[in-house]
Amino acid sequence: MYKFSKRVPADGTDAVGAILKAAADPQVISFAGGLPAPELFPVAEMQAAVDRAFEKHGRELMQYGAAKGVTELRELIAQYVKEKENVDVSVENVLVTTGSEQVLDLVAKAFVDEGDTVLMEQPTYLCAVDVFKSFGANFVGVEMDDDGMDMADLEAKLKAHPEAKLIYTVPNFQNPTGRTMTAERRQKLVELAAKYDVYVLEDNPYGQIRFAGEQVPALKSYDQSGHVFYMGTFSKILAPGFRIGWVVADEQVIDKLTVLKQSADLHTDNLAQYAVPEFFAANDVDAHVKKISDLYGKRKDLMLTGIKKYFPDNVKYTNPEGGMFLWVEVPGVDDTVALFKECLKHNVAFVPGDPFFAGATQPGTFRLNYSNMEEDKIEQGLKKLGAALKAATAK
Repeated sequence: MYKFSKRVPADGTDAVGAILKAAADPQVISFAGGLPAPELFPVAEMQAAVDRAFEKHGRELMQYGAAKGVTELRELIAQYVKEKENVDVSVENVLVTTGSEQVLDLVAKAFVDEGDTVLMEQPTYLCAVDVFKSFGANFVGVEMDDDGMDMADLEAKLKAHPEAKLIYTVPNFQNPTGRTMTAERRQKLVELAAKYDVYVLEDNPYGQIRFAGEQVPALKSYDQSGHVFYMGTFSKILAPGFRIGWVVADEQVIDKLTVLKQSADLHTDNLAQYAVPEFFAANDVDAHVKKISDLYGKRKDLMLTGIKKYFPDNVKYTNPEGGMFLWVEVPGVDDTVALFKECLKHNVAFVPGDPFFAGATQPGTFRLNYSNMEEDKIEQGLKKLGAALKAATAK
C-alpha cells in the first residue's frame, strides 16, 4: 500500500529488535543487550552539572544553537582526544553529534552513493551495516583474527575493488567480537588508506574501558593525509541517554558534515552539551572510568569462568581486554537463530551472529554482553546457556 523508499528494509522486519524484545522478558537472563551498567551512572554528579549549566547558560541552552556544537564541549573533546589518543586536533576539527550513531549516518550521506563499495570487518557492528545498507552500499568483508582486521586480506580486497570509498573499523574491543587491532596493523591500515585513496571511519566507543593490557594508539594518530575520520562518544563512560557523540576530521570534511547535520536536526541537545563540560570540571573522570573498567573486567572474568565450566569443550570464544562484549563460535550449529529460540526456552538470551555479517554469515556464532548483568546472574545464565548448547550440538 505504502510506497516506501529503498532505504526502508524490503521485508519490513526488525530481526534484532524482535530478539531484544524477546530477551527483555523479566524471566530471561539476557546477555543480548549492549547497555552500560546503570548502577555506575553518576546520577547525583550529573544532576549537579546540569544545575550549574542552567545557572551559567540558562538562556543559551534553551535557545537554538550552532550545528557544530557548543564551543566549550568541542574544546573539551579536542583536549580529550589529544590526551587519550595522541591525536593532533583543534576545535575546528570537531563536530558534536547526536550520539556516535549520527556520525555513521552523516559520513554515509557525505561519501557513499548508491552502488559504492564499503569495506568492513567480518563480523562488524550491526547498526553500521544497516546504515550503509540504507544508502545502497555494496559490502566487501575483510577477514579478522585475534589481532583485528587482516591487513593482507584488506590489501587484496582494495586491489580487487579499486572503486572502494570507505573502510569501516572498530579497532578497540570490537563490537561484536571484543578484539583489538594491533598497533602494527593500525599503522599499516593508515598506509593502505593513503596508498589506495580510500577513507577510513574509525569507530571508538569503547576505547577508554580497558581492564587489561596496554593502550594502543588510535588509527587517527598515524594519519598524515586526512584519510581517517575518528568518531567517539560519551555514551559508554557517562550516559547514553545524553546522546553526545563526535567526529574528528579535517576542517573541509567537518564543514560538509555540519551542513548535513544542520538539515537533519539543526544541532545536538544544548542541555547535555553544556552539562558535560561542567561534569568534567567538577569530577575525576579518570577515576569514574576506572570504576567502570574494573566492574566490567570482573564480569568478563566471571563470564569466561562460566563458559569454561558449562559450555561444550569445542566452543571457541574471545577474551577481550576491555569493552562490553565477547564472541562465541559453536562448531556444529547451522542455524544460530534456531539456537537462540531454543535458548530462550531455557530463559537465557544472546544476539545471534547473523546480523553482524554484511555478507555470508558464519553459522554457530553469537555475541554475549557482560557489562549489563549482575554478577550472581552471570553464572546462572551461562549454566542455562551451556545446557542449551550441549542439547543443540548433541542432535
